[in-house]
Amino acid sequence: MGFLGTVWTIARKDLVVEARSRELAYTTLFFAVSVVLVFSFSFVVDGAPLTDAAAGILWVGIAFSGTLALGRTFERERQADTLKALLLSPVERPAIYLGKLVGVLLLMLGVELFVVPIIGLLFQAPVTRAPWLLAGLLAAGTVGFAAVGTLFAAMLMRAHSRDVLLPVLLYPITVPLVIAGVRGTASIFAVEPNLAVAQAWLSMLVFFDAVFLTLALWVFGPVMNE
Repeated sequence: MGFLGTVWTIARKDLVVEARSRELAYTTLFFAVSVVLVFSFSFVVDGAPLTDAAAGILWVGIAFSGTLALGRTFERERQADTLKALLLSPVERPAIYLGKLVGVLLLMLGVELFVVPIIGLLFQAPVTRAPWLLAGLLAAGTVGFAAVGTLFAAMLMRAHSRDVLLPVLLYPITVPLVIAGVRGTASIFAVEPNLAVAQAWLSMLVFFDAVFLTLALWVFGPVMNE
């Protein structure tokens, strides 16, 4: 089996398991929607949302639900003791990392397909103003967040306080990513949109993704050997 075949096999395994239980999809989606609804009560005054509230809440929902998805994905591997089998199999370690990453990405992107229209409805956000640019920001931000989170979740799988340590380690590293996502999205949602600024933030997200994805592929093997 080739490298890409291994990646897809691991990702497909996670998707098949999730399709049978739907536990992670339902909990992640419910958590993301709950975050948006709770914040909507505070940031919508007399039917008008506060400035840049929609962009900020969108990315908060993505970050929180993504953290939940990352933690539960590797918790399932620990309970079933399947990651050990993957590590003992004759496949490259980066392929294991990318397979887990693809599974998390598809889950997070699926949640975003539901959350973005809710943001547009509750906060009167023009989510269809520059759909391809908004999709690029969401995709680049999600890739970066999941790339860092997948590595940390794998590192903490044997830790007793992994549920607490994951956000403690993950959020400081991904603060620049969230800021770039919020500012780029806010530039699209603004009364006077500035798409050039949004494109500049998108370029920063792509640079972030390239750096941390390369770093994660480089260190995943040694980390798993330990």
